[in-house]
Amino acid sequence: MPPFRSRDDGIDLFVRLTPKAALDRIEGVETSADGRSHLKARVRAVPENGAANQALERLVAKALGVPGSSVSVVAGGTARLKTLRIVGDAAELAKRIEALSGGQGKPH
Repeated sequence: MPPFRSRDDGIDLFVRLTPKAALDRIEGVETSADGRSHLKARVRAVPENGAANQALERLVAKALGVPGSSVSVVAGGTARLKTLRIVGDAAELAKRIEALSGGQGKPH
């Protein structure tokens, strides 16, 4: 399963976030025990006052080449597993996520 779900206006991307990391980076795709996939991301920001979520939004926007305003955390605001809504062309975004994840995000 890919780490995202297509929508009419873009995609919902599932992310596992690790705050307080040494670097801001995306580390590929991981599959949890329940079989769901998510993109692994690390940010230097601390998880206080939404700082880590904002850093994640900026990181994903930059990695996908979309404006920061088109990426927002829509679920899991205080949890490690988050859902990001990314507004744009779903097919193009899916291709970019697949490239980020090293081809692990292909639908089967």
